Amino acid sequence: MRTVVVTAIGSFSADIVIRKCRENGIRVIGCDVYPREWIADAGNVDVFYQVPYATDTERFMEAMMTICRKEGAEAVIPLTDAEIDVFNLHRAEFGEMDVILCMSDRACIGLCRDKMELYRFLEEHMEGIAIPTRRLEDACLDEIRYPAVCKPYNGRSSQGLKFVGSRREMEGFLQETDPSGYIVQPMIKGTVVTVDVVRSPEQEACAAVCRRELLRTLNGAGTSVQVFRNRQLEERCRAIAGLLGIRGCVNMEFIEDRDGVYHMLECNPRFSGGVEFSCLAGYDCVTNHLRCFEGREIERDDRITGMYTSAFSQYQSKSPRPQTYPGGN
Repeated sequence: MRTVVVTAIGSFSADIVIRKCRENGIRVIGCDVYPREWIADAGNVDVFYQVPYATDTERFMEAMMTICRKEGAEAVIPLTDAEIDVFNLHRAEFGEMDVILCMSDRACIGLCRDKMELYRFLEEHMEGIAIPTRRLEDACLDEIRYPAVCKPYNGRSSQGLKFVGSRREMEGFLQETDPSGYIVQPMIKGTVVTVDVVRSPEQEACAAVCRRELLRTLNGAGTSVQVFRNRQLEERCRAIAGLLGIRGCVNMEFIEDRDGVYHMLECNPRFSGGVEFSCLAGYDCVTNHLRCFEGREIERDDRITGMYTSAFSQYQSKSPRPQTYPGGN
């Protein structure tokens, strides 16, 4: 790849994605919904564009296709769930432009983005691996295990997350919430474990990097972590990735309970906010993600070093040419 578009460059994973692309000699076109002056990594891309929100689907798609044509982009690397959802519905348009969408296949993303369907799928193929999940509108309040967690079935970044301590609290929550868009799960106390997973279907190879998230932001990004090796968990993630048909880099989240049992919460079909930690520990998730879409072999994960880390490295580069796509934002 010679030129790629990286979206949402104000997000947590953007800095390492941009840096690794540039280390691979790739020209990087950066996009974000906010103006260049607000985005730290706008100074680290070759060209920057301010674009509409992905929720404004028509204008967002118009902007992305215009940018790809103008800049001669060969690929797009989406960094947020909202953008991935939109790209997943418009694959044909980018295919006609010979632009690669660096993300998993349509069915895989659809499954990962629906927490209820993901639970059903995993229960069918790997019973007991995922945390018990039910649609809130179908749940009997007396049969729910309290304390419980309610979340949107297609939620992202902990948005809409609600902890419910008792049946009475649940009754109050239901009075102010439409249950049709929610799932309910038992609240299991423990440590959040994120596993960055990179899979090449053609090579039948899969790498996994585990980390305990010791401190997290309110929207679920780890800021202080412990990278560690656990062969059983790594193999479990490889098996899940194979079942789902993962291509490239995704992240899987688990709760590690007091007995050391891992309960799967979700699979996010994108880079994790803390993917840089995996790179620091010895596995370049970004470069290997790109290889999955270039037909190149990915590296093994046998060089990973267990470590504690709590700081992201910084990267400075030349200032880009400010640009706006025709039509503005």
